Amino acid sequence: MNPFAALGLPAAPGLTDEEVRAAWRALAARTHPDHDDGGNPAAYTAASAAYAQLRTPWGRSEALADLATTAYVPPPTPGASAPGTAVLSWLAILPARVRRGRPLRLAARAIAAVAVALLALTVIPGTPSAPAIATGCALWLAFTALADIAPPPGR
Repeated sequence: MNPFAALGLPAAPGLTDEEVRAAWRALAARTHPDHDDGGNPAAYTAASAAYAQLRTPWGRSEALADLATTAYVPPPTPGASAPGTAVLSWLAILPARVRRGRPLRLAARAIAAVAVALLALTVIPGTPSAPAIATGCALWLAFTALADIAPPPGR
């Protein structure tokens, strides 16, 4: 959703608080649901959300940044990918991403996770908390390891 378009404003960085407020008031006066003709509740709701986002300079800059960053998603190739192909291609480039990233830091994280998991399994065996701690260590490693591998090609 483009909040600038919802209020009928140009997506420009020089908008003032007064300009945004005036556009909101004019649109709210035309579309408010309490009008005799029933107004336009959908347009009023969209305008309310847009005004809430654009009423401060910070909100306007965030909205402009959101409009400026559009992620390119390549179109799917018809009939080319089977289920699980994306996982296999990700696993194929993983060693290169580890080499280009921070392999020593990743190794230190892996050693720490394994050490804590083994310590939990040997100190408190047979309790439900031991496998839970080991699972927690594995999840911690999985989530924090992404910071130590290089981004995929093309990013």
